Amino acid sequence: MSPTRRTLFTAAAAATLAAPALAQGIRRLRMVTAWPRNLPGPGTSANRLATRITALTGGALEVEVYAAGELVPAGGVLDAVASGAAEMGHSAAVFDTGKAPAAALYTSAPFGMTPTEHDGWLAGPGQKLWEEIYRPHGAVPMAAGNTGPSMGGWFREPVASAADLAGRRMRIAGLGGQLMARLGVTPASVPVPEIYGALATGVVDATEFAAPFADLPLGFHEVAPHYYGPGFHEPNGVGMALVNAALWDGLDATAQAAIRHAAAAEAAQALAETVEANAAALAQLASLGVTPQVWPGDVMAKARAAVREVYADLAATSPEAARVAESYTAALGRARRWSGLGTAPFLAARDS
Repeated sequence: MSPTRRTLFTAAAAATLAAPALAQGIRRLRMVTAWPRNLPGPGTSANRLATRITALTGGALEVEVYAAGELVPAGGVLDAVASGAAEMGHSAAVFDTGKAPAAALYTSAPFGMTPTEHDGWLAGPGQKLWEEIYRPHGAVPMAAGNTGPSMGGWFREPVASAADLAGRRMRIAGLGGQLMARLGVTPASVPVPEIYGALATGVVDATEFAAPFADLPLGFHEVAPHYYGPGFHEPNGVGMALVNAALWDGLDATAQAAIRHAAAAEAAQALAETVEANAAALAQLASLGVTPQVWPGDVMAKARAAVREVYADLAATSPEAARVAESYTAALGRARRWSGLGTAPFLAARDS
């Protein structure tokens, strides 16, 4: 995406885009999501994305949002969009790694890029590669929300050292799950609406999801009060919009532009909101007796030492995955040069 990702449309621009949009004459688009209805963060992003698309096309595209389970299960978003059971979806790429392993890098890249750095990759080769890996699965992806850097997870019992992780069953997906497995954790796949129940009944001993503002409404603190960070498994919480590929190809240029700009605007707004939202959530958690903790030093060290193996294993899954992983790690190397000089020393000095 270009720098216009952070630019909201004026009324004049919206009017320009409000042209006849669908060659096929379809007006109502069903957007299925992986989220409980109105979940702060990704649920909010899905709703606003739908509103923006409808407004920017002057109603030529009227988007209706379905929460997880209302039309398809939380884990069925890509399949529904690909098959045409729904025209659009809102999800996270990490949920699609069973079909396209490289998709994990668009949400869950351990010790990877921050949201701003990731935007830089998307502005370069990242977006084109993303579309290439989803096109065979019948969908066109784009960033459409961001919960920011994640926390490490909620645990029913405390973690005093890396040894305490052995045998713990944790809800965690994608490359983050593969990394935690190297620390002795057993990764488990649990749809977002079912996480609380799995924690409460002991089906899992721990879970990660997102940042404090998105975690708090799900009530994890009630049954797993030990909260660790940082989320080295997922430093960037991209929310993803999907459009059925055949539908996308039938849209005219103005409709495609409206969808892309609506998604970009939501990605920018959602990320900006995380700063205040997380500060408020941390204060609320404190009032509930929850004190977030930094991971024990040996957990961080062991995870950092194992991350190269995770990326190597990803690259070995297919030539496609190798190509995406190579592009991602090269972009990360370039981003480090600037972030290490322009951001990290400043934050250390500001907060010392």
